[in-house]
Amino acid sequence: MRTTKTWAIVPVKPLRQAKSRLAPALTANQRATLGRSFLAHTLDVLTSGSDLAGVLVISADATALDLARAKGAVGLLETDPGLNAALAQATAWAVEHGADATLVVPADLPLLAPEDIQRVLALAEPMPTVVLAPDRREEGTNALLSAPPGLIPYAFGPGSFARHRAHCRARNVPCRVYRSPRLAFDVDLPEDLRQWVGSL
Repeated sequence: MRTTKTWAIVPVKPLRQAKSRLAPALTANQRATLGRSFLAHTLDVLTSGSDLAGVLVISADATALDLARAKGAVGLLETDPGLNAALAQATAWAVEHGADATLVVPADLPLLAPEDIQRVLALAEPMPTVVLAPDRREEGTNALLSAPPGLIPYAFGPGSFARHRAHCRARNVPCRVYRSPRLAFDVDLPEDLRQWVGSL
């Protein structure tokens, strides 16, 4: 039985602004629909009886927050612009509500499965530790667990996997890496979209 209270944090851009790099393949409405579908899947996985203490969606998008609440998650209105600032806001909320670990998971992981979450959580013990899951290009970070919260600063964006590992080294924080084809697969580019659709 896990005793750590881990809150998952899912940051969501305004749905009509999300996935701009898919513009050559999808209209704005199609991208918004796709983003909503991906978010619903991520929330279903995170709320499917895992050992998480709770799931928090932070967004400036009312539709995303409504969907979060409908799925049994907490919807937090984003007040600080920028992904890393929003994550800091969400982390502060989670700590105020008893979290002693936080797990950041993007909303665009269509192959994410409950066992991925369980395995990331298992790697977080003993504390203190950071667990990182890279994307399939080993450039971005598709999950970041910090136990306790705030061990390293958030550095999401291009090249974030290397930056997060560098922060761990600089702060002498134990860092474990979880690699999974499911968790590593995100849909950012038209070729990603074609690969995902071809796998359905």
